[in-house]
Amino acid sequence: MTTRSSGDAHGGAASWYPQRRPHYGYGGGSASFRGCCCCLFLLLTFLALLALAVALVVVLVVKPRKPQFDLNQVSVQYLLVAPPTSAAAATPAGVPPAASGAAYLSLNITLLFTAVNPNKVGIRYGATALDVMYHGVPLGVAAVPGFEQPAHSTRLLQTRVIVDRFNVLQADAQDLVRDAAIRDSVELRITGDVGAKILVLGFSSPKVQVSVDCAIAISPNSQSLKYKQCGVDGLSV
Repeated sequence: MTTRSSGDAHGGAASWYPQRRPHYGYGGGSASFRGCCCCLFLLLTFLALLALAVALVVVLVVKPRKPQFDLNQVSVQYLLVAPPTSAAAATPAGVPPAASGAAYLSLNITLLFTAVNPNKVGIRYGATALDVMYHGVPLGVAAVPGFEQPAHSTRLLQTRVIVDRFNVLQADAQDLVRDAAIRDSVELRITGDVGAKILVLGFSSPKVQVSVDCAIAISPNSQSLKYKQCGVDGLSV
Protein backbone atom coordinates (compact mmCIF):
# COMPACT_ATOMS: atom_id res chain seq x y z
CA MET A 1 0.00 0.00 0.00
CA THR A 2 1.33 3.28 -1.01
CA THR A 3 1.12 6.39 1.09
CA ARG A 4 0.93 9.96 -0.10
CA SER A 5 3.72 12.26 0.70
CA SER A 6 3.14 15.27 2.82
CA GLY A 7 3.46 17.40 -0.25
CA ASP A 8 0.64 15.53 -1.96
CA ALA A 9 -1.51 15.79 1.11
CA HIS A 10 -1.12 19.52 1.23
CA GLY A 11 -1.70 19.77 -2.49
CA GLY A 12 -4.88 17.76 -2.23
CA ALA A 13 -6.16 19.89 0.56
CA ALA A 14 -5.36 23.01 -1.37
CA SER A 15 -7.34 21.71 -4.34
CA TRP A 16 -10.50 21.61 -2.25
CA TYR A 17 -10.37 25.34 -1.47
CA PRO A 18 -10.52 27.96 -4.22
CA GLN A 19 -7.61 30.30 -4.38
CA ARG A 20 -8.30 33.82 -3.22
CA ARG A 21 -7.52 36.42 -5.84
CA PRO A 22 -6.92 40.06 -5.05
CA HIS A 23 -10.03 42.19 -5.73
CA TYR A 24 -9.69 45.82 -6.78
CA GLY A 25 -13.05 47.56 -6.45
CA TYR A 26 -14.04 51.12 -7.56
CA GLY A 27 -16.84 51.71 -5.09
CA GLY A 28 -14.68 53.67 -2.66
CA GLY A 29 -13.30 56.04 -5.33
CA SER A 30 -16.77 56.76 -6.74
CA ALA A 31 -18.13 57.56 -3.30
CA SER A 32 -15.19 59.86 -2.63
CA PHE A 33 -15.79 61.70 -5.93
CA ARG A 34 -19.49 62.15 -5.14
CA GLY A 35 -18.57 63.45 -1.72
CA CYS A 36 -16.21 66.04 -3.23
CA CYS A 37 -18.88 67.19 -5.70
CA CYS A 38 -21.39 67.52 -2.88
CA CYS A 39 -18.95 69.57 -0.79
CA LEU A 40 -18.15 71.82 -3.76
CA PHE A 41 -21.86 72.37 -4.46
CA LEU A 42 -22.51 73.24 -0.82
CA LEU A 43 -19.55 75.65 -0.84
CA LEU A 44 -20.75 77.42 -3.99
CA THR A 45 -24.28 77.66 -2.59
CA PHE A 46 -22.95 79.15 0.62
CA LEU A 47 -20.85 81.71 -1.27
CA ALA A 48 -23.83 82.67 -3.44
CA LEU A 49 -26.06 83.14 -0.38
CA LEU A 50 -23.32 85.12 1.32
CA ALA A 51 -22.95 87.41 -1.71
CA LEU A 52 -26.71 87.89 -1.82
CA ALA A 53 -26.80 88.75 1.87
CA VAL A 54 -23.99 91.27 1.47
CA ALA A 55 -25.77 92.84 -1.51
CA LEU A 56 -28.99 93.14 0.48
CA VAL A 57 -27.15 94.77 3.38
CA VAL A 58 -25.45 97.21 1.00
CA VAL A 59 -28.78 98.10 -0.61
CA LEU A 60 -30.42 98.66 2.78
CA VAL A 61 -27.52 100.77 4.06
CA VAL A 62 -26.63 102.71 0.92
CA LYS A 63 -30.18 102.97 -0.51
CA PRO A 64 -28.97 103.62 -4.08
CA ARG A 65 -30.91 106.12 -6.16
CA LYS A 66 -30.91 106.59 -9.92
CA PRO A 67 -28.51 109.34 -11.04
CA GLN A 68 -29.76 112.44 -12.86
CA PHE A 69 -28.47 113.38 -16.31
CA ASP A 70 -29.96 116.43 -17.98
CA LEU A 71 -29.28 118.90 -20.78
CA ASN A 72 -28.52 122.12 -18.95
CA GLN A 73 -27.60 124.59 -21.70
CA VAL A 74 -27.40 124.90 -25.49
CA SER A 75 -25.10 127.42 -27.17
CA VAL A 76 -25.65 128.09 -30.87
CA GLN A 77 -22.56 128.99 -32.85
CA TYR A 78 -23.97 128.41 -36.32
CA LEU A 79 -27.17 127.21 -38.02
CA LEU A 80 -27.88 127.56 -41.72
CA VAL A 81 -30.62 126.12 -43.90
CA ALA A 82 -29.92 126.34 -47.63
CA PRO A 83 -31.71 124.86 -50.65
CA PRO A 84 -29.70 123.54 -53.61
CA THR A 85 -28.16 126.32 -55.70
CA SER A 86 -30.06 125.45 -58.86
CA ALA A 87 -33.42 125.36 -57.07
CA ALA A 88 -32.70 128.64 -55.32
CA ALA A 89 -32.06 130.36 -58.66
CA ALA A 90 -35.28 129.03 -60.19
CA THR A 91 -37.51 129.92 -57.24
CA PRO A 92 -39.55 133.13 -57.51
CA ALA A 93 -38.89 135.86 -54.97
CA GLY A 94 -40.84 135.56 -51.74
CA VAL A 95 -41.63 131.85 -52.22
CA PRO A 96 -39.77 129.33 -50.05
CA PRO A 97 -37.71 127.12 -52.38
CA ALA A 98 -39.24 123.85 -51.22
CA ALA A 99 -40.12 122.45 -54.63
CA SER A 100 -36.60 121.13 -55.10
CA GLY A 101 -37.29 118.24 -52.74
CA ALA A 102 -34.01 118.78 -50.86
CA ALA A 103 -32.38 121.19 -48.44
CA TYR A 104 -29.01 121.41 -46.73
CA LEU A 105 -28.62 121.90 -43.00
CA SER A 106 -25.37 123.11 -41.44
CA LEU A 107 -25.17 123.19 -37.67
CA ASN A 108 -22.64 123.95 -34.95
CA ILE A 109 -23.92 123.87 -31.37
CA THR A 110 -22.41 123.24 -27.94
CA LEU A 111 -24.34 121.16 -25.41
CA LEU A 112 -23.75 121.40 -21.67
CA PHE A 113 -25.03 118.45 -19.64
CA THR A 114 -25.40 118.21 -15.87
CA ALA A 115 -24.75 114.92 -14.07
CA VAL A 116 -26.00 114.73 -10.49
CA ASN A 117 -25.09 111.88 -8.14
CA PRO A 118 -27.51 111.85 -5.17
CA ASN A 119 -26.02 108.67 -3.65
CA LYS A 120 -23.73 108.08 -0.70
CA VAL A 121 -21.29 106.25 -2.97
CA GLY A 122 -19.58 106.97 -6.27
CA ILE A 123 -20.93 106.34 -9.77
CA ARG A 124 -19.14 105.22 -12.93
CA TYR A 125 -20.68 106.43 -16.19
CA GLY A 126 -20.04 104.66 -19.45
CA ALA A 127 -19.30 106.44 -22.72
CA THR A 128 -22.50 107.86 -24.16
CA ALA A 129 -23.58 108.77 -27.69
CA LEU A 130 -26.75 110.89 -27.91
CA ASP A 131 -28.46 111.27 -31.28
CA VAL A 132 -29.34 114.73 -32.62
CA MET A 133 -32.31 114.41 -35.00
CA TYR A 134 -34.65 116.46 -37.15
CA HIS A 135 -38.07 114.84 -37.68
CA GLY A 136 -36.57 111.47 -36.75
CA VAL A 137 -33.67 111.82 -39.19
CA PRO A 138 -30.28 111.52 -37.44
CA LEU A 139 -28.10 114.57 -38.09
CA GLY A 140 -25.16 113.93 -35.78
CA VAL A 141 -24.00 112.50 -32.47
CA ALA A 142 -23.27 114.23 -29.17
CA ALA A 143 -20.47 112.08 -27.70
CA VAL A 144 -19.90 112.12 -23.93
CA PRO A 145 -16.86 110.15 -22.65
CA GLY A 146 -17.10 107.85 -19.64
CA PHE A 147 -16.16 109.19 -16.20
CA GLU A 148 -16.45 108.54 -12.46
CA GLN A 149 -18.37 110.84 -10.16
CA PRO A 150 -17.96 111.06 -6.36
CA ALA A 151 -20.87 110.81 -3.94
CA HIS A 152 -23.21 113.80 -3.51
CA SER A 153 -21.69 115.78 -6.35
CA THR A 154 -22.65 117.62 -9.54
CA ARG A 155 -20.55 117.62 -12.70
CA LEU A 156 -20.82 119.62 -15.92
CA LEU A 157 -20.05 117.88 -19.21
CA GLN A 158 -19.62 119.69 -22.51
CA THR A 159 -19.84 118.29 -26.01
CA ARG A 160 -20.18 119.78 -29.48
CA VAL A 161 -22.28 118.72 -32.45
CA ILE A 162 -21.11 119.80 -35.91
CA VAL A 163 -23.20 119.13 -39.04
CA ASP A 164 -21.79 120.17 -42.42
CA ARG A 165 -24.41 120.51 -45.19
CA PHE A 166 -26.54 117.55 -44.24
CA ASN A 167 -28.84 116.67 -47.14
CA VAL A 168 -32.44 116.62 -45.92
CA LEU A 169 -34.70 115.15 -48.60
CA GLN A 170 -38.33 115.37 -49.75
CA ALA A 171 -41.05 116.27 -47.24
CA ASP A 172 -38.61 116.85 -44.41
CA ALA A 173 -36.72 119.32 -46.62
CA GLN A 174 -39.92 121.29 -47.27
CA ASP A 175 -40.65 121.42 -43.53
CA LEU A 176 -37.07 122.46 -42.80
CA VAL A 177 -37.14 125.34 -45.30
CA ARG A 178 -40.54 126.44 -44.02
CA ASP A 179 -39.39 126.30 -40.40
CA ALA A 180 -36.30 128.35 -41.15
CA ALA A 181 -37.77 130.90 -43.58
CA ILE A 182 -41.24 131.46 -42.15
CA ARG A 183 -41.33 130.30 -38.54
CA ASP A 184 -37.70 131.12 -37.76
CA SER A 185 -37.61 128.04 -35.54
CA VAL A 186 -35.85 124.77 -36.33
CA GLU A 187 -36.75 122.04 -33.86
CA LEU A 188 -34.21 119.35 -33.03
CA ARG A 189 -34.44 116.34 -30.74
CA ILE A 190 -31.61 114.98 -28.58
CA THR A 191 -32.19 111.47 -27.34
CA GLY A 192 -30.31 108.45 -26.00
CA ASP A 193 -29.55 106.27 -22.99
CA VAL A 194 -26.88 106.99 -20.40
CA GLY A 195 -25.49 103.92 -18.61
CA ALA A 196 -24.17 104.17 -15.04
CA LYS A 197 -22.97 101.76 -12.33
CA ILE A 198 -22.94 102.43 -8.58
CA LEU A 199 -19.57 101.74 -6.90
CA VAL A 200 -19.56 100.13 -3.45
CA LEU A 201 -16.33 98.95 -1.79
CA GLY A 202 -14.59 98.59 -5.12
CA PHE A 203 -17.45 96.61 -6.66
CA SER A 204 -19.90 97.92 -9.24
CA SER A 205 -23.62 97.27 -9.41
CA PRO A 206 -25.47 96.16 -12.55
CA LYS A 207 -25.91 98.90 -15.12
CA VAL A 208 -28.61 101.48 -14.51
CA GLN A 209 -29.87 103.36 -17.57
CA VAL A 210 -31.13 106.93 -17.59
CA SER A 211 -33.04 107.90 -20.73
CA VAL A 212 -32.51 111.44 -22.04
CA ASP A 213 -35.07 112.99 -24.38
CA CYS A 214 -34.82 116.73 -25.09
CA ALA A 215 -36.52 118.94 -27.66
CA ILE A 216 -34.84 122.23 -28.58
CA ALA A 217 -35.75 124.97 -31.02
CA ILE A 218 -33.13 127.22 -32.63
CA SER A 219 -33.70 130.52 -34.42
CA PRO A 220 -31.66 130.72 -37.66
CA ASN A 221 -32.05 134.52 -37.81
CA SER A 222 -30.78 135.33 -34.31
CA GLN A 223 -28.58 132.22 -34.05
CA SER A 224 -29.94 131.57 -30.57
CA LEU A 225 -31.90 128.99 -28.60
CA LYS A 226 -35.64 129.69 -28.47
CA TYR A 227 -36.67 126.99 -25.98
CA LYS A 228 -35.60 123.70 -24.41
CA GLN A 229 -37.82 120.99 -22.97
CA CYS A 230 -36.44 117.77 -21.57
CA GLY A 231 -37.85 114.57 -20.17
CA VAL A 232 -35.95 111.88 -18.26
CA ASP A 233 -37.54 108.43 -18.02
CA GLY A 234 -40.87 109.94 -19.04
CA LEU A 235 -40.83 112.57 -16.30
CA SER A 236 -40.78 116.24 -17.20
CA VAL A 237 -37.89 118.15 -15.64
